[in-house]
Amino acid sequence: MATLVLLRHGESTWNKENLFTGWFDADLSPKGADEAADAGRLLAQTHSLPDVVHTSLQKRAIRTANIALDACDRAWIPVRRHWRLNERHYGDLQGKNKAETTAQYGEAQVKLWRRSYDVPPPPLDPQDERHPRFDSRYSDLPPDVLPASECLKDVVARVLPYWHDAVVPDLRAGRTVLVAAHGNSLRALLKHLEGVSDDDIAEINIPTGIPRRYDLSDENLTVLKADYLGDPEEAARKAEAVANQAKADKA
Repeated sequence: MATLVLLRHGESTWNKENLFTGWFDADLSPKGADEAADAGRLLAQTHSLPDVVHTSLQKRAIRTANIALDACDRAWIPVRRHWRLNERHYGDLQGKNKAETTAQYGEAQVKLWRRSYDVPPPPLDPQDERHPRFDSRYSDLPPDVLPASECLKDVVARVLPYWHDAVVPDLRAGRTVLVAAHGNSLRALLKHLEGVSDDDIAEINIPTGIPRRYDLSDENLTVLKADYLGDPEEAARKAEAVANQAKADKA
């Protein structure tokens, strides 16, 4: 049996302000750091200690992984980072308040941008300073792979090559793998692993700072069991909070 753990980063400073974050490199809030430490303790308590970690290039995921590993005394294990695990790029919504955007455009339109499978938000202009081509961490990438906006379908397309090329070999080698990433890059993996339909994925929200463990078959890595670690009611409460971030009455 192979073991995979998905961990969404703890609350970031922009999560706290209810802003569309995307590829902006927001740090963890103090609450987010506490969530990461709690996640590490859960990994230890549930015998889910990782042998290798994969993260994005964004500091909220990197710091979540580091804090969680410190908390479970696994800071020495290998860590692999890749842009393909980055959060979804929210295009011109990046930096805008979610509730205020809902008040402006309506709940249906914002839900379409946030949660539909194949409708991206309005793209950034290539000259916009928020475009990833101005970020030095992506300077070696071909310009045509840098997104100006993404829907979840786009995130699935960029995450799955990394899954097959980097994560799957670790799992087949018998390693317990931790992927510390973001709400939408993890939704992409969850969709793939659990066979969630394009329509149903719209209703799935990943809670911050709560590890989701998968027991996978040795043969073809099919899911045998999948559960959030710890209190299931806490996981449900946090997922509901994510779903409600764009409610207009939060503006």
